[in-house]
Amino acid sequence: MLAATLAVTLLRFFWLALQPAGLYPDEAQYWLWSRHLAFGYYSKPPLVAWAIALTTTLFGDGPFAIRLAAPLCHAIAAAFIYGIGARLYDRRVGFWAGLAYLTLPGVSVSGFVISTDALLLPCWAAALYTFIRAREAAGLWWAAVGLAVGLGLLAKYAMGYWLLSAFGFLFASRAERRHLPPFLAACALALLLYLPNLWWNWANGFASYLHLRDNADLAGPLFHPLELGEFLASQFAVFGPFFFALLLWLIVMPRRLTEPPAGLLAAFALPTLAIILMVSYLSRAHANWAAPAYVSASVLVVAVALDRGWRWLPAASVALHLAVVALVFAGPPALAALGRPLPARWDPLHRLRGWRTLGTEVGAVLAAHPGYRLLADDRETLAALVYYVRPHPFDAVHWNPQRTVKNEWDLTNDLARYPGGNFVVVSPGHIFAELEPAFASVERLPPLVIGIGPGGARRYALYLARGFTGYPHDRRLAAPGRR
Repeated sequence: MLAATLAVTLLRFFWLALQPAGLYPDEAQYWLWSRHLAFGYYSKPPLVAWAIALTTTLFGDGPFAIRLAAPLCHAIAAAFIYGIGARLYDRRVGFWAGLAYLTLPGVSVSGFVISTDALLLPCWAAALYTFIRAREAAGLWWAAVGLAVGLGLLAKYAMGYWLLSAFGFLFASRAERRHLPPFLAACALALLLYLPNLWWNWANGFASYLHLRDNADLAGPLFHPLELGEFLASQFAVFGPFFFALLLWLIVMPRRLTEPPAGLLAAFALPTLAIILMVSYLSRAHANWAAPAYVSASVLVVAVALDRGWRWLPAASVALHLAVVALVFAGPPALAALGRPLPARWDPLHRLRGWRTLGTEVGAVLAAHPGYRLLADDRETLAALVYYVRPHPFDAVHWNPQRTVKNEWDLTNDLARYPGGNFVVVSPGHIFAELEPAFASVERLPPLVIGIGPGGARRYALYLARGFTGYPHDRRLAAPGRR
């Protein structure tokens, strides 16, 4: 297991160091957060920013250093999954479960980008492993449960699903209820670790919680069977076709889930999957939202496969996953080297391309207009530009005429702080009519067309906006007789 984990992780380090794809805007935003450490940020708890601060302090601000924690965290998660399988079954189950997790398509993608999932999953796996040990030996293992859960809550709020699963498992069995008092003490320790983020939310209008509510998008029309179907289909890619099909079979034929080890593993997988399926039906759900379910599900499907004599299934799944990931990541560069670049619409990495070029182009415009600040009306564009423009425009501002808080810039650097200011405005749309009432003058510049591969490009409108006079909405409220 150690050799396999080291081999896969070193390959990921090698690929991160050599591949030319730039940072995704979310990654650039997390890097920006890491420049000013806090107990919370608009859309996420703080652990991802803290991890990036550590790796970039050691290795600089390049994409490799920013993403370095992702493969390391997945290696840690695989080690705990090995421990779960070995503890509940035997070391053979532990080995195949750990290796299966490490090579899952979703984990391979997550190991290539820095995200909150990469920080959450080792905490989830550690919490489950220590929970199993605590039920056996008690003592300090319950403190370890609290530490893992607390760190998980600082990584991503989805760690709350783990708590729901644990309470459900303990309440479902009279024999397990004896563990409730020490588990409640572990929860108290987890809450103590999480309190700084709770305090930050209190001080900032509960911004992260409101974003979580908005992200679920349950206020609009309900019932979306097509979204449910798309989410289910995506899980065959995230967990792998063989593994997810076997998991669905276990759900439909649940007799095996009544056995003690399988029941425990199912308790920490199926509730999370059920919740996200319901969200996808009521609104929509991203493919990665159910990822924590596959920590225990990896052990469950491997144990069932080996018990039924399907020894080929884990090996075939690992081989298939590695082949698909190699094709996805190495295929486009190989085709480009052969003079047959992949069309942008078929390039799985097309969303990572073009940001460096955009930063170079916009940086040249800012350099030609000293004293102008960067202004953009799109969060992703703004985050990528703050990273790729040199020198970094840390005073960049978000165009927000509706005056609603929708990102970190709205929360910390409101445009209203710069009356009379001049700005270089970048927009993926056309906002001249919106800008004109808010500035003394607005000048159109030639638009930017940024290629992202054969047949693909992003287009941006570019403006020079001089003399900010205030958002029209604010001026109307400030007019005599208005409150």
